[in-house]
Amino acid sequence: MNMKRILAGVAVAAVAAGGGILAGHYANSGNTGVADAASVAGKQDAVGQLWTAAVTTPDGKPQSLSMYKGRTIVVNFWASWCGPCVEEMPELSALQREYAKKGIQFVGVGVDSAANIQNFLKKVPVDYPIYIAGFGGADVARAFGNAAGGLPYTVVIDANGTVRATKLGQIKMDELRHTLDTL
Repeated sequence: MNMKRILAGVAVAAVAAGGGILAGHYANSGNTGVADAASVAGKQDAVGQLWTAAVTTPDGKPQSLSMYKGRTIVVNFWASWCGPCVEEMPELSALQREYAKKGIQFVGVGVDSAANIQNFLKKVPVDYPIYIAGFGGADVARAFGNAAGGLPYTVVIDANGTVRATKLGQIKMDELRHTLDTL
């Protein structure tokens, strides 16, 4: 009698598990396009936020990142107090020099105070433009999918304004090169 109950329980569990897997497959296959479209639309909204973000040059002059519309850009959100941000800056500078001839522009968006960034730039040369967004830069990075608000955060936007890649954490040069070479 116990053996019949065990077998019946196993059979019910197997049918329930199979039904759950099948239902999950159909539910996900039906929603995948919608989720992807929403994600793409969200990132396109983020590009619009980037173009209109309030930024200044390190010397305090208001600037607009919309001047980069129509160009492939690599936007790196960083802060002077962020160790991994500082570590990757020489690599980003090297990539800027390498890809400038292909029309790719690197841009640093400081999620930091103007004073901190000015002091940092006196000590560390950077081969790409740096803009100061203050803590509002974190909101722009979140719009690109950086829900954690962590730094560094890098976004690759092609000349059509389409987000091609995002990376939370320190870049890996070979991965970023691969992305840039496919554009």
